[in-house]
Amino acid sequence: MDKNTKIALFKGRQIRRTLYQNEWWFVINDIIESLTDSSDPAQYFKRLKERDEELENLIVKGGVQFVPPLMLEVETTGGNQKMYCWNTEGILRLIQSVPSPKAEPFYLKEKEAQKKLRDRI
Repeated sequence: MDKNTKIALFKGRQIRRTLYQNEWWFVINDIIESLTDSSDPAQYFKRLKERDEELENLIVKGGVQFVPPLMLEVETTGGNQKMYCWNTEGILRLIQSVPSPKAEPFYLKEKEAQKKLRDRI
């Protein structure tokens, strides 16, 4: 596995993340798949953006606290591929838009991980 690509687990589901500019960026499709059990997370993400105009604006333009998602190289079983990834702040905002009972535990887990990281610094 690429030294910058790591696997995180959430309720037994793999979520790829990659280190970019000393910050973890998570594969958006992996997050959506783990929260929704969708067989087509890319299509789910597209529909989610259509329903949530604020999310769509953050994805396209970014915002005060948000950078837009980036296409980053992530190691896959078929070799390295560019995939849409978002940093922790973006992923936390994305999770708020996903109507799933799995969203709240995931959100809390990420917030706790972020707090632990800040406490170490």
